[in-house]
Amino acid sequence: MEEREGEVRWDGLCSRDAAARAAALDHIGQAVLRRGETVAPAAAATAAAAASARAAAGLLAPGAAARDGLSAALARLLMLSKRCPFRDVRERSETILGRVQELGIRIPRPLGHGPSRFIPEKETIQVGNEDAMMHTLFADSFATLGRLDNVTLVMVFHPQYLESFLKTQHYLLQMDGPLPLHYRHYIGIMAAARHQCSYLVNLHVNDFLHVGGDPKWLNGLENAPQKLQNLGELNKMLAHRPWLITKEHIEQLLKTEENSWSLAELIHAVVLLTHYHSLASFTFGCGISPEIDCEGGHTFRPPSVSNYCICDITNGYHGVDENHSSTINVKSVCEVEALMEKMKQLQECRDEEEASQEEMATRFEREKRESMFVCSSEDEESAPARDVSRHFEDTSYGYKDFSRHGMHVPTFRVQDYSWEDHGYSLVNRLYPDVGQLLDEKFHIAYNLTYNTMAMHKDVDTSMLRRAIWNYIHCMFGIRYDDYDYGEINQLLDRSFKVYIKTVVCTPEKTTKRMYDSFWRQFEHSEKVHVNLLLVEARMQAELLYALRAITRYMT
Repeated sequence: MEEREGEVRWDGLCSRDAAARAAALDHIGQAVLRRGETVAPAAAATAAAAASARAAAGLLAPGAAARDGLSAALARLLMLSKRCPFRDVRERSETILGRVQELGIRIPRPLGHGPSRFIPEKETIQVGNEDAMMHTLFADSFATLGRLDNVTLVMVFHPQYLESFLKTQHYLLQMDGPLPLHYRHYIGIMAAARHQCSYLVNLHVNDFLHVGGDPKWLNGLENAPQKLQNLGELNKMLAHRPWLITKEHIEQLLKTEENSWSLAELIHAVVLLTHYHSLASFTFGCGISPEIDCEGGHTFRPPSVSNYCICDITNGYHGVDENHSSTINVKSVCEVEALMEKMKQLQECRDEEEASQEEMATRFEREKRESMFVCSSEDEESAPARDVSRHFEDTSYGYKDFSRHGMHVPTFRVQDYSWEDHGYSLVNRLYPDVGQLLDEKFHIAYNLTYNTMAMHKDVDTSMLRRAIWNYIHCMFGIRYDDYDYGEINQLLDRSFKVYIKTVVCTPEKTTKRMYDSFWRQFEHSEKVHVNLLLVEARMQAELLYALRAITRYMT
């Protein structure tokens, strides 16, 4: 039941006009019920016999209807009934599903509980219970994307950031720009696939087809145009080892005769690649669940007697009451107090004396070296991703610390090439307005604060936010001359460093255990804020290496 068959049009549901949505719902309801009637039990059967048959079979599975797209339409209606910000659409979708069920066709039900596997559903904002400001954000997102995705439902812990994020993503994907729409979504697929992020790959496969992309390209990167294939090398280096990018890599893309990229196209592609690498970090770092209408988000199987099935267990849903997690852990409270005390002491030391430039450089090198020995080794718990490797080449290429095996990568000094003084103007010149949008997003994530830490209020958290940001850049070999890297070891304990390095460098290995083990007494919203810092610091680090190489090529 795909849109191109001309039977079901979903676009009208995105309208702000209730009458337009009602007309679209009428059309959808008729088309779905018409298809449902073709696969329903024989009309000649008496009601009693039909009821008896349905009871015996636990309702009839769609079977052949799956081939005709009924299953996909029902999954989409299920998603709309749970996730649409417009109440009329939610209620009507539920009604249509009920009428299909009356035909004797099994309807889907959601798997899992809420937008995140790491955050209890009751602690996230429920669609339909949001305040006016959040409703506007949800409606904007739905009108733009045709869905209210799980990333949005987790990011909305921080509405100011979410607004900036959605604005930037909308501009990159849908507004005027150097690249055609289907290229943009395909580059998103390439970038997300590098981290085996099937969540993002699934979303962009649908969007790619919706904007007229060639389905053959989805069979593997070798089926895409040579121009996109040529981007594969830059994609893998940006994702895993951006410090290796040189002006020669840029030259290769810009000088490849008929398959060459223009500078403006390349800037657009680089921003998209870094956006989706870092969004994959957020997706894994916050345990984002599959979308309800995507693979892994719903099932047509009836629930078991205990009300959850084996697929729920494998997704980490054990039907256990989570109230125990809210019990105040004395040790955790002590950790918060200790962290606040360290921040106070560091501030006092800072006020009393300042380390010399030589000492600051030594501390940076020490922290950079130590960051190599922070490793994420919980592969056995990694979320199983469906095979997405066909969307990129060189599957064995992954993250490697930059100083392993005697290899030395020169320190990237922010004083020599910074986002504020160099990167911002280059992006804005070649892709107007994007530099401004990115700059706003970086600043919101970095400066975002509610002056709270766990149960404490009126706390200045700037020292802690700067330590997180600079630690991430340190892992990429990026140094700020005016920062004392000795503060990082004081403020970030080992379990937190393991989480940060995993989410930033090998996000597909992030586990719930890692998420639970750091800052145990902090709110989930604070942990989501940490992820926003990781996303933006990572994106800026990748951009700095790519933009520096482009600048060197241009000069």
